Amino acid sequence: MSAQRGYRYFDFVMAAFVTVLVCSDLIGPAKICQVRVPLLGTLTFGAGVLFFPVSYVFGDILTEVYGYARSRRVIWAGFAALGFASFMASVVVALPPAAFWTHQDAYEIAFGNTWRIVAASMTAYFCGEFVNSYVLAKMKILTRGRWLWTRIIGSTIFGEAVDSSIFYPLAFYGTGIIPNDKLPLVMVAQFVAKVGVEVVFTPLTYRIVAALKRAEREDYYDYRTDFNPFHLKV
Repeated sequence: MSAQRGYRYFDFVMAAFVTVLVCSDLIGPAKICQVRVPLLGTLTFGAGVLFFPVSYVFGDILTEVYGYARSRRVIWAGFAALGFASFMASVVVALPPAAFWTHQDAYEIAFGNTWRIVAASMTAYFCGEFVNSYVLAKMKILTRGRWLWTRIIGSTIFGEAVDSSIFYPLAFYGTGIIPNDKLPLVMVAQFVAKVGVEVVFTPLTYRIVAALKRAEREDYYDYRTDFNPFHLKV
């Protein structure tokens, strides 16, 4: 059966997914950017918005080519990587700095996320990625494998909506970091930006999916898949 096959490039796609995910979680959130855009004015956003949607690109590729069950294992691998990276970051931040090292404050700003933000990030990632993969797998069956762009963008809309609606309230509601009345605006802005990145990457996603399907001789349809996110069986 196809589920028992070995694949030439699956491990590389999984590694790329986990790498982008960890980078978006550790590197991006520490910097807030402002960019002037013609007609729109000045846009303010967290740098992580440039990284995180790329993980959805890889998630789409995994589900489209290899199926939901294998994508599920990769999502769990990413979850474990996020947990380990967050734990290690907290340990390193907590270690007493040398007397001559004067960059502890900067290091804490960059890597010292609170437990609340870490928990919110991991919860939002877990729910959003599984929704993205589930919607894409079901849409592939409904469309009989046609109109890939509808699955790529449609699954991202659902996944990113779940991610944003979970992360921002869990991480910031009542903290004063972002005023409560501004949270919906921030959520919508981040959602639009992330979906926009996915749309921009759609032509590249098409090429990668087509190349992988040819190389792997695989185009998986999840007709008999168990969609329980807590099962790891392929």
